[in-house]
Amino acid sequence: MVTIKLFGMTKMLAGNQGSLSLALANGRRVKDLVELLDSGYPQIGELIHKKKVLVSVNQEIAHEETEIKDGDEIALLPPFAGGSGMGPIDDSQLVRVQRENFSIDQELDRVKSRSKRIGGIATFLGIARDRSKGRDVDSITFEHYEGMAQTKLREIRERALKDFDILELLIIHRYGEITIGENIVLIIAGAEHRADAFRACKWAIDELKQITPIWKLERTPEGEVWVEEHP
Repeated sequence: MVTIKLFGMTKMLAGNQGSLSLALANGRRVKDLVELLDSGYPQIGELIHKKKVLVSVNQEIAHEETEIKDGDEIALLPPFAGGSGMGPIDDSQLVRVQRENFSIDQELDRVKSRSKRIGGIATFLGIARDRSKGRDVDSITFEHYEGMAQTKLREIRERALKDFDILELLIIHRYGEITIGENIVLIIAGAEHRADAFRACKWAIDELKQITPIWKLERTPEGEVWVEEHP
């Protein structure tokens, strides 16, 4: 028996359950799990075959031959939506997934304090808007895969520091219910020169929407909608 964590639209397709328990023998593979889903939850199985839903094992994206063992953490990942205070700074403060709002001024100071060589800073601030794809939006809720989301954001920061000529990168994404006009995500890139900071900041938000397991539920006058794609 294995337990599968569900997120976003997969919860709705499973009757609004947060997880599924399926009889799968130890030593079987992801393709065997998908066969069980095809039988019991064909809509989810179809999305997996179309690669619109990914299977993760122990917080890593799996392929059909990935072995599943007792105790493995399994999750179905639909398309990604893609602490405050100024105490001693460590890398964990530069990459955060949190419920509460953040102070842009505090986070700018956090990045600026990392190096006196920083001469240019680029920021991206995402906020909740009241209209999406022609629909009025009353509020938004973000759901995330605890642990894996933070890991992916750390990977983005590490790759940005390696691939771009920047001195620091900060990423914060909120989860939970967010009202219209509130902050959602903040990215700050600090570099010696502005062009490098702009390039890194744009790359980071684009990458975040591609690889980070965070999902967006919009509440509209017509009902709730899980958003699959982000511009």
